[in-house]
Amino acid sequence: MKIAIDYNPDQVPQADVDALARRIREAGAYVAIFADAEEADEIDRLIVLGGDGCMLRAAKRAAAMKIPLVGVNYGRVGFLTEFERADIGAAAELVLREEPPVIRRTMLEISLGEQRATCLNELALLREISPQRANRVERISLAYNGRDAGSFMADGLIVATPTGSTAYSLSAGGSILTPDCPAFLLTPVCSFSMKARPTVFSDTGELGFSIAEHDVLMAYGDGEFLGEVTANTGLTVRRSPLSAAFLTRDPHAFFSKLTQKLA
Repeated sequence: MKIAIDYNPDQVPQADVDALARRIREAGAYVAIFADAEEADEIDRLIVLGGDGCMLRAAKRAAAMKIPLVGVNYGRVGFLTEFERADIGAAAELVLREEPPVIRRTMLEISLGEQRATCLNELALLREISPQRANRVERISLAYNGRDAGSFMADGLIVATPTGSTAYSLSAGGSILTPDCPAFLLTPVCSFSMKARPTVFSDTGELGFSIAEHDVLMAYGDGEFLGEVTANTGLTVRRSPLSAAFLTRDPHAFFSKLTQKLA
């Protein structure tokens, strides 16, 4: 078995990385160590040492490689990680198991003009904040499977996966979805309407967005800038053919983690 360790050198002591690698080698497995999951290749499983940001980046790589991953929290919240740093030894035991439990998490496929991006948490469309632009809300029009689904006057919109429902969307007042929900969650950001509420859409459909002439929105995927959205930019969101496989000790621990992390 080939196992890779991806870690954030700004958060994780090198001694912890070396100790984890030694423990895995002593169990008879091959270990490769990376400071960036994008470098990983030809491996069977991935252990990520870091925070949720590190997990988001690593999950995309793991999904593309069709391998499972597990995280050890060295950040603040650590909602996507399975273990805290004091339990790093248990992470080694889990990843070495022949058939550990797996939770599959859906991802978004975003088409922004000619650009394509895959996200685990969310797409965020936010108004531009600049000294050169007036400070005002934007009108964002929505289509679902090509049909008009209304418009929003707001600072922006968030399209979240079930995984992302506990991230930025939750801060904006969105509902929480369990990881197995086959759905997208659309959450307005500071909507200028009492009628605008978070809305759940089947993830078998496609969401399309458009804005008025001369307006500009900023598109972010999992917190990373994707580009500007204008009236002439085609923007659609659908379920990605890829999914992220997270190793877990307990596939039914979602609500206990929710209580612990969001208390």
